[in-house]
Amino acid sequence: MSVAFTAASPAADLEAAKKKAEICAGCHGENGISQMENVPSLAGQPDQFLQWQLVFFRAGSRKSEQMQPIVEQIDNEDIRNLGAYFASLTPPKAPPDDNPDLSKKGAQAAVGRRCANCHGDSFAGTNAVARIAGQREEYLLKALHDYKTGVRSGGGMAAMADVAYPLSEEEIIALAHYLSHL
Repeated sequence: MSVAFTAASPAADLEAAKKKAEICAGCHGENGISQMENVPSLAGQPDQFLQWQLVFFRAGSRKSEQMQPIVEQIDNEDIRNLGAYFASLTPPKAPPDDNPDLSKKGAQAAVGRRCANCHGDSFAGTNAVARIAGQREEYLLKALHDYKTGVRSGGGMAAMADVAYPLSEEEIIALAHYLSHL
């Protein structure tokens, strides 16, 4: 795995990645902005985070019937290039907040669970930690449920399981709503 992340690795080839990412657009959307339910937007995700997720999918430690056949065909150079490519794209624009009261509860839950400690003050992610600001609401719900139940593994699993396990359903709904509207 360390081969994908060496400091001496060559600069990413964004043109090669853009071509390789065409297959990703079917689910993750044009320019990395998903329009498909329960599929995350990749635009603006941190480069390292994206690389690690691809490595976890390729190694089989993160499971997805849709992703498995795709990641089996990519090498470390593709992973570096795709991480840099999607990180270079403009993140999705958050929809207008249609439930400010729910967002207020979500903001309180985010403070109580110290989400900003890893995801950053603006929840834009850092290094190998996901951008959750502006992510699709139903995807955030799914991810939080998957972490809570232990379905999702891979990077950050221990920290996220620790955070998600004690969340009530009301907190999960409020967090997903709040973060998706940032």
